[in-house]
Amino acid sequence: MTAQPSPGTSQDAARLRPRRSCMAVPGSNPRFLEKAQELPADQVFLDLEDACAPLAKPEARHTIVKYLNKGDWSGKTRVVRVNDWTTEWTYRDVTTVVEGAGANLDCLMLPKVQDAGQIHALDLLLTQIEKTMGYEVGRIGIEAQIENARGLVNVDEIAGASPRLETIVFGPADFMASINMKTLVVGEQPPGYPADAYHYILMRILMAARTHDLQAIDGPYLQIRDVDGFREVAGRSAALGFDGKWVLHPGQVDAANEVYSPSQEDYDHAELILDAYAHCTSEAGGKKGSAMLGDEMIDEASRKMALVVSGKGRAAGMRRTTSFQPPEA
Repeated sequence: MTAQPSPGTSQDAARLRPRRSCMAVPGSNPRFLEKAQELPADQVFLDLEDACAPLAKPEARHTIVKYLNKGDWSGKTRVVRVNDWTTEWTYRDVTTVVEGAGANLDCLMLPKVQDAGQIHALDLLLTQIEKTMGYEVGRIGIEAQIENARGLVNVDEIAGASPRLETIVFGPADFMASINMKTLVVGEQPPGYPADAYHYILMRILMAARTHDLQAIDGPYLQIRDVDGFREVAGRSAALGFDGKWVLHPGQVDAANEVYSPSQEDYDHAELILDAYAHCTSEAGGKKGSAMLGDEMIDEASRKMALVVSGKGRAAGMRRTTSFQPPEA
């Protein structure tokens, strides 16, 4: 059973909101919660899971509610990561946070998702809270984190489990442990393997996400002071088409925003393709199905590719530096 979005909700827009940099913030640390509001991260998730010690979790719920309600999170997607369904904390995480600050919350992140039933359960609980509290039913989204082999095998069903889903997130540390990967450095290639050990995992997540029009988010790079290493790892998932990556330190935020945004040259080129194609298919442009843009032939497929790049550039606040001039008849 899944909740259906209310008429007039902006669910499609929510799925497209920028998530180039997703800042992890311990929900039990007021100083970090204050600092996170000042950072240029697209998304901030306040963590009740791994970043909170078990004894700190009950109080951290109330701390998160306080900061969601009083903080200035302007321009940021506001997310709370609850504990996974196999623990004793999940139910109270959800009820305390959503009842206390649901009006100032965009999504809940569910870690260690292993099957679609876990998404159904969260969806149903959210629906009951929204109805009880008088919130718009279906507005609060879900981010599903894939962290073990079972979750990856079931990722297609998970991605289609609820209309609330906005993203599929890769959790590398737990995943590496679940498959006995031979390395202790999260995000780095295991010694002895000559290729990219994460390629299949990332592509599997990406295909499931795109099948259901969701965003795909890469997990953290734990060598927080190695910004060059972060850029290299982020560049791999960005090249595949991922929308963003977790950041654990303020020094990683600018790098993530840059890596997951198009270059100025690519953004300008994409906008020119869109303008040129709109012109060539118009009455004034001769109602043609294809045209030349400089030495490049463009057609409907070109338009679709350009839409992706231009959409990411516009979401990042980029401004074009070129303009289209229709060819003379």
